[in-house]
Amino acid sequence: MHHHALRMPRARRLCVPGIPLHVIQRGNNRKRCFFRPSDYVSYLNTLLYARQRYKVAVHAYVLMTNHVHMLVTPENEDSVSRMMQFLGREYVMQINSAYSRTGTLWEGRFKSSLVDSENYCLTCYKYIELNPVRAGIVQSPADYRWSSFRANALGGRSSIIHPRPEWLKLGNSRRTRCRHYRSLFDTTITNDDLVHIRNGYKKGCPVGTAKFKREIQATLAARKGL
Repeated sequence: MHHHALRMPRARRLCVPGIPLHVIQRGNNRKRCFFRPSDYVSYLNTLLYARQRYKVAVHAYVLMTNHVHMLVTPENEDSVSRMMQFLGREYVMQINSAYSRTGTLWEGRFKSSLVDSENYCLTCYKYIELNPVRAGIVQSPADYRWSSFRANALGGRSSIIHPRPEWLKLGNSRRTRCRHYRSLFDTTITNDDLVHIRNGYKKGCPVGTAKFKREIQATLAARKGL
């Protein structure tokens, strides 16, 4: 058998209802997707509508000038791809009319990886919200306007954010949860975790323990057998 025959078909998206998914959408040729503050606002408004329409819970996000990261949990198998399609299309229409431009804005397909909720979920929250710090834009995640950090760490109001059980387990009141969440940012993400998270979304493979990966294989195998 030729080795290329073993490659998974590109259309095969690993998306399991109830399991968190780390989603990345990049600008076409790494070009910018957001040009001024009102663009970020209109993207978030569209996201708010799309997540309700397609039944996706959003737990963390960051909008960077030329890409977007989100941690989400879908209710249905196709929830995320439908939400991302809708979001991409609607937002591009808004941008094209605002700037009298034509054509595409995003790379063809978003990238995603399933996240092991027990072991990697909060690390993934942190990975997403630390993006502007890693990029050298701000010194503290609290100084960046276009992320979920203020909602998750400072108790800021957000109509988009829906807490994961892992966030809720951080304490028995919102204040305590926020305080414990902030303390997660006292330590840097290990290099191993960074590599693991990046490989996950670049290759579309699950991020987690061997046990988690086996469970995902079993779920997908069962789904095929239906």
